[in-house]
Amino acid sequence: MTEKMTRPLLLVGCGKMGGAMLAGWRESGIAAAGVTVVEPAGAAEFADAPDVTVCDDADALPADLDPEVIVFAVKPQQMDAVAPAYARFAGGDCVFLSIAAGKTIGYFEQQVGNQAAVIRAMPNTPAAIGQGITVLCPNGNVSDAQAALCQQLMQSVGEAVTVSDEGLIDTVTAVSGGGPAYVFLLIECLGAAGVAAGLPKELAEQLAMATVAGSGQLALASDEPPSQLRENVTSPGGTTLEALKILMADEGLQPLMTRAIAAATERSRELAGG
Repeated sequence: MTEKMTRPLLLVGCGKMGGAMLAGWRESGIAAAGVTVVEPAGAAEFADAPDVTVCDDADALPADLDPEVIVFAVKPQQMDAVAPAYARFAGGDCVFLSIAAGKTIGYFEQQVGNQAAVIRAMPNTPAAIGQGITVLCPNGNVSDAQAALCQQLMQSVGEAVTVSDEGLIDTVTAVSGGGPAYVFLLIECLGAAGVAAGLPKELAEQLAMATVAGSGQLALASDEPPSQLRENVTSPGGTTLEALKILMADEGLQPLMTRAIAAATERSRELAGG
């Protein structure tokens, strides 16, 4: 059961991810006290929504605004110029929720104050269709109620999991944050391989996209692990087995993916440290 907020939500940044979250919050009804959006571009999609107020910048916010949650959804490279303007909300019963990749809890404590309740989160782009997954990590100032509320906010656009070890976020960024790009690449490669084997380009791309999308839905719906689902498709001596001999070889897909995730994790740590 979703607990409805009793004070406004303040969304800073309303691009693709911010807009997707706002749409999910409105649909779920969790932001019952209304949403104030800070977006220089205007957030035209929500301009006529009766429960949404749009401001150009932090200076235009009402002086008496008392947000329950402030969500930072701006690009990481913009955060230095954005976050300090919201330090006045720190120290009370307001929680800061950031989805900016590479920006640590310590970074936000420096920007808005050590007394601030801060939750660092890593969603992914399928949130745009309500199919995302987000991992959240709170600092020591976050209450249980605030943590539960922020998890509910992210569940409005998919699944949400909370962890206590911020060090996990770098690998989360590599696996699920960047994961959609790897899946899209798989679709590209599968389609291109079909073309190389003689299929018309349009048909190969349609087959690749539908197969990857359908397989993902089957994996979600099934009680069986992916390894068993793979075996269910693989007949002894059949065509799938011949392909898997290549994909599962010592130099095949698993070691390649392991190296890719390790590289992305290391880069996330570099960005967080820089």
